[in-house]
Amino acid sequence: MKFFPFVLALTAAAAFAQQNPPPDYANVPYGLHPRNVLDLWKAKSDRPTPVVVHIHGGGFTQGDKSTVGSALLSYCLSKGISVASINYRYSTIAPFPAPMLDGARAIQFLRTKAREWNLDPKAFAATGGSAGAGISLWVGFHDDLADPSNPDPVLRESTRLSVIGTTNGQSTYDPRVIAKLIDQKTADIAPLRLLVGLKPGQQPDEQAYKLWDESSPINLLKAGAPPVFMFYSYAMRPLPPADTGEGIHNPRMGYLLKEKMDKLGIECQVHLPDEYPSKPPAQAAMPQMVDFFLKYFPKRD
Repeated sequence: MKFFPFVLALTAAAAFAQQNPPPDYANVPYGLHPRNVLDLWKAKSDRPTPVVVHIHGGGFTQGDKSTVGSALLSYCLSKGISVASINYRYSTIAPFPAPMLDGARAIQFLRTKAREWNLDPKAFAATGGSAGAGISLWVGFHDDLADPSNPDPVLRESTRLSVIGTTNGQSTYDPRVIAKLIDQKTADIAPLRLLVGLKPGQQPDEQAYKLWDESSPINLLKAGAPPVFMFYSYAMRPLPPADTGEGIHNPRMGYLLKEKMDKLGIECQVHLPDEYPSKPPAQAAMPQMVDFFLKYFPKRD
């Protein structure tokens, strides 16, 4: 199993996050599992603030909430937007739908804290890279998971998002689609198999394909879904012979989603690195992403 592309991506994200100030609330449990914890940076405001929920990447098998980028965090806070960064269960601990449901529960938990933490429950965005992007899209496109009669007050809250922003995100996890869209080498990577609970050497069965279908955000997309801003670190070009992560992080994933969102009349922007030549593109794109969030957050009086 090869995971080095995700390790490289996480190393870069960690480097960007080193300058972050300490959160106002650290390691707050939002669920029962030890990885169900989040950090929150509160924007200074007399009024309830919008919230951006950052969900880390790592192929669903590694990564940490500490990798929230300094560019995203600083620009959000400067615009009066609070930022939460969450951990979730790896697929090696609990496969799909666990990572996605953890992302949803973190959003619901933050809504239970809206009054206490001065958050606007009507202005939530989700963002993340790679696996975190996929979780953000899955939660945003899924029907609202709120269960008004649930004895758990967290699960009574809405999972609705106003807007989504992603970096190197996947619109599908179905290896059949990925083989046609990207190549077979990308379709065969280990994290896709682990996501649906396949063991090393185990052949996909009907249940695995059902889970890949259900885990793919594009299959949940319908009218009324939140708009999406997508950034990719790679240009549209032929893939290198070696597996560098360019396949699973390919902008074709974004354009596949954009085509479907365009047909539904929902804004979806796809941005590539050559648009940001002056400094590291992933950092340079963050202000534009946050401005996209502000465009779609409900207007405050």
